[in-house]
Amino acid sequence: MLLNQFLLLAAALFCIGVYGVLVRKNGMLVLMSIELILNSVNINLVAFGALTDDVGGEVFALFTIAVAAAEVGVGLAIVLLMYRNRRSIDLSEADLMKG
Repeated sequence: MLLNQFLLLAAALFCIGVYGVLVRKNGMLVLMSIELILNSVNINLVAFGALTDDVGGEVFALFTIAVAAAEVGVGLAIVLLMYRNRRSIDLSEADLMKG
């Protein structure tokens, strides 16, 4: 595959992820959209690493996967806590921090 095809795939995933973060009110769907964004970054890192015959891209992709796993753990804990307290994971109702 050409580099352009990987870049187009990553751009499409990134746009879908940004759309999901901006439009969705459900906490789970926002977390899934953030994962799409991080996976698009991983595709770019691996594609450019393969293009330059450097393992740095793969190493950074593994680092990003580790950070994404930690992010999902924390995010799911927050969503679970929201559900326990409010019986809803609608982010528009999460206005506890507003003054």
